Amino acid sequence: MEEKLNDQMLARRQKMNDLRVKGIDPFGQAYERNANSKSLNEEFGTLNKEEIAAKTRVVRVAGRIRSKRRMGKIGFIHIQDKDGQIQIVVNKNTIGEEKYEIFKQSDLGDIIGIEGNVFRTDAGELSVECLEYTHLCKALRPLPEKFHGLTDIEERYRRRYVDLIMNEDSRKIAFLRPRIIRAIQHYLDGEGLVEVETPILHNILGGAAARPFVTHHNTLDRDFYLRIATELPLKRLIVGGMEGVYEIGRLFRNEGMDTKHNPEFTTVEAYVAYSDMEGMMKLCEGLFESVAQEACGKLEFELNGKTISLKAPFKRLNMCDAVNAKTNKDFRTMSLEEMESLANEHKIKLEDHEHDCGHIINKFFETLCEEDVVEPTFVWGHPIEISPLAKKDPEDPRFTQRFELYIDGVEYGNAFTELNDPIDQKERFMKQLELKEKGDAEASEMDIDYVEALEYGLPPTGGIGIGVDRLVMLLAETDSIREVLLFPTMKPSNS
Repeated sequence: MEEKLNDQMLARRQKMNDLRVKGIDPFGQAYERNANSKSLNEEFGTLNKEEIAAKTRVVRVAGRIRSKRRMGKIGFIHIQDKDGQIQIVVNKNTIGEEKYEIFKQSDLGDIIGIEGNVFRTDAGELSVECLEYTHLCKALRPLPEKFHGLTDIEERYRRRYVDLIMNEDSRKIAFLRPRIIRAIQHYLDGEGLVEVETPILHNILGGAAARPFVTHHNTLDRDFYLRIATELPLKRLIVGGMEGVYEIGRLFRNEGMDTKHNPEFTTVEAYVAYSDMEGMMKLCEGLFESVAQEACGKLEFELNGKTISLKAPFKRLNMCDAVNAKTNKDFRTMSLEEMESLANEHKIKLEDHEHDCGHIINKFFETLCEEDVVEPTFVWGHPIEISPLAKKDPEDPRFTQRFELYIDGVEYGNAFTELNDPIDQKERFMKQLELKEKGDAEASEMDIDYVEALEYGLPPTGGIGIGVDRLVMLLAETDSIREVLLFPTMKPSNS
């Protein structure tokens, strides 16, 4: 159904037509700039009126009109570029009646180019005196009202382009995220790792416990999964002798959406030959500390009313010890029947595939302990049943050399000493198939090629995966993943 135009939209279309009558393209042409709000402030921001006048030069700036007022033959506007705003002073006697009329007919949201001299007004504001006014693009829709903007948070995410225009915090996060990703690359490159790319389409489900998105390849006439993890291809590269690799990539999991989860999200996974779980703890601490310092210039962040310090070293907490402290029971010595009975007492519901010691211990930790972990903490010692790719703990083979990084009750990373025994790995895959038959839609499938790769020899290796979106949330000091994704997945609009 065609949208009904309101009075403002009709008026803007009329102005568009008026520009065409004047021989001006309402949607403009390229415009060469030699300055922007940031460079002008860096060059002139600390200078007084006389100092600016002594070194002034003609600048060419461009941006979107965010404010406008006129006093007779003089107009004042602020244009916004990616770094901030610049005040423009437009004098009819300077630019001529014809250009001044174009300026008069401009609307908030229009994009213009300005050539002029830098100066400081009597009120002290750094400004550009307009010598040449160029219309670049007509905005056919009005911007939201200045003081309220997009008040519907769902609309902010659906119309991110408007949100970025109106919301300075959104712009800051939009530019912070790539700085964080570059900082991750700088740190891992400095550790001697090589950045690689692996396939997004997988023919076997593996590398994590998650529900997949399924797609169909017409030429091969077979289904593929959008990858749920980059783990197995990356470890194949360690087998191949690359020794240290990482990938920053998009993953896809066909699961729920909330403030911490989006169906497509970004992780960094890294694998280092001749390392182990301890090595990954050091790598993780170094990465968080280095990235925070490089991208934000600080190590303390405010989140949910709490101060989080990313200064290494991080705390360590054994999963069983945490559960034992909450229940006054020793889960290392309990039978399966005793665990099931205790789960029933605590009203912890177990799915059909979760009736084993490992899944129950994990369920107790998630239910009773997780939210109490505030400071950056390595939770380690995961049961073997929930860690199909991690190496067994040689001191207690019921558990693995694995940890998860928790901050304020949220998981940020997952790491372990990699399982490199191909016979053990094949048996773990077989148990995953049994879980799948019991209804576990997140269980891995048998990856024979990966088992064969291990048979060629995977050196002792440490591996880690870190949620990039959650790291950005922490460094941006926001509690919603939708704030750090430019285009989060949204429910359909009713409008």
